[in-house]
Amino acid sequence: MAEQAMAAAEAESRANNWNLTIVIADAEGVPVMVHRMDGASARTFDIAMRKVHVVTETGLSSGEYGRRLQAGEIAEVENGVTFAGGVPIMQNGERIGAITSSGARGIEDEQVSLAGAAAIGS
Repeated sequence: MAEQAMAAAEAESRANNWNLTIVIADAEGVPVMVHRMDGASARTFDIAMRKVHVVTETGLSSGEYGRRLQAGEIAEVENGVTFAGGVPIMQNGERIGAITSSGARGIEDEQVSLAGAAAIGS
């Protein structure tokens, strides 16, 4: 599943000429697959992992976490990021992991992550 999700995420990224780091992690936040595309800065890995942390701690997308945090609805996740690009991977109603992207604008990162998640039925 991770290979299929990564392939779809990379295809979406390439179709838009975005050089990203894409991370697929299990439910505990441990990376299962990582790809830092040519041209993606080294810092994008750290940001993608911080998005993984937010998703695994909250069960929310990183963008939704940011919106709820700003509204005062939830507690802050230490070292979390508040911008889009990380989404949960769901299977049969259960969160089994996260897919995150970093290197473009948050909404673009999220577009790539959603493409990867959708490829495996999440």
